[in-house]
Amino acid sequence: MSAFEKIAAGLEEAIAFAEGSVNPTEYVLHIPSTIDVKAVRKSRRMSQSAFAARYGFTIGRLRDWEQGRSTPDMPSRLLLKVIEQEPEAVERAVSAA
Repeated sequence: MSAFEKIAAGLEEAIAFAEGSVNPTEYVLHIPSTIDVKAVRKSRRMSQSAFAARYGFTIGRLRDWEQGRSTPDMPSRLLLKVIEQEPEAVERAVSAA
């Protein structure tokens, strides 16, 4: 298969996925193995205490992540990635809870 054919097939799959005409369970989420927690927090222009309180992290855990003493687990990395990419969606979800 040529590079063009691979790209075309990928585009067809993406369109089908966006239109909801494929089974979403056939696709795997790609959760980052690392994330810059401090950069995510700063992009929201929040203090450590405000960020931790808003998104349900303990302040100690947040500080550990930012200072490299520990790394976020997979669900936390996923939440942080969504906060980074789609903060409005997270805001809607947490304000509705």
